[in-house]
Amino acid sequence: MNEAHLHLVVNHFPIIGTILGLGILVVGLLLKNNSVKNTAFFLFIVAAIFAAVSMATGEGAEELVEDMPTIGHDIIHEHEEMAEKLAIVLYVLAATSLAGFYLNYKKSAKSVLVTYLALVIAIVAVFLGQQTGTTGGEIRHTEIRSVAIPADVQMEDKD
Repeated sequence: MNEAHLHLVVNHFPIIGTILGLGILVVGLLLKNNSVKNTAFFLFIVAAIFAAVSMATGEGAEELVEDMPTIGHDIIHEHEEMAEKLAIVLYVLAATSLAGFYLNYKKSAKSVLVTYLALVIAIVAVFLGQQTGTTGGEIRHTEIRSVAIPADVQMEDKD
């Protein structure tokens, strides 16, 4: 398994985990249930860990594909920039989630404030996750690029 393969294996969880965590956090807020909120916090922390692994394998994946026809450095750079923004937000979300765990355990009144802060950060992370996923998909899926490359051009590049 090379770094590109490993990157493809791990890079989906930061996005999917954050979306699931956001949904679970909303349910936890509606039910006023700390166990449900803690489940969301756990997912946010795991998503941040997977983001770190995705970032660590991204450079190796780039080296393997950047010189392929119809890819190039520019499209990968755009994805890399979005991924860096998402990773930073996920690391902040993980830290906020650790605080949420602690404050829920201590039954602190401030846990509600931290939970709403996590909610806002998670919404930002889902937006950035969508952007990161789209720019990542555009690397190999030329049909979703804003300027799609026709199939006949792709075939000419393979010859």
